Amino acid sequence: MSNDTEVVLDKGKQNDSKMKLERKVERKEGEPTPAYIGASWAALIVGVTAYLIGLYNATMQLNEKGYYFAVLVFGLYSAVSLQKAVRDKDEGIPVTNIYYGISWFALIISISLMVIGLYNAGSIVLSEKGFYGMAFVLSLFAAITVQKNIRDGQRARERD
Repeated sequence: MSNDTEVVLDKGKQNDSKMKLERKVERKEGEPTPAYIGASWAALIVGVTAYLIGLYNATMQLNEKGYYFAVLVFGLYSAVSLQKAVRDKDEGIPVTNIYYGISWFALIISISLMVIGLYNAGSIVLSEKGFYGMAFVLSLFAAITVQKNIRDGQRARERD
């Protein structure tokens, strides 16, 4: 990322030997802040990593672990796909109704599969079910936010 940075030295009012270093960062209009980008990526990494570590340490059968892994991947893909379709439609970029509908359907199905799977999982204690549910939701939200940040950054660079 190439942000223009300006360093300004400001002499203190009372003592010339004390200098205040001020850093001004100029961003392009519409570009997300580095802190927001970092927080979004951190949330995505924490959510997905926690979910996967939980699956790795779970005492469930391998086919159950595969189910929950597939639901996570499907959910991440469908969330990003829906975010892109909604944003394209909002910005006047052509999106077919079938793709828009499938994106919504896929996200609803992935969330439903997670809820149904956790509800019917007899071998998982309630606290573990909550952990998987929260890590799943955090991962979906973070994936949408990361996609939004990438797109906002690209759009800001294209304007120049």
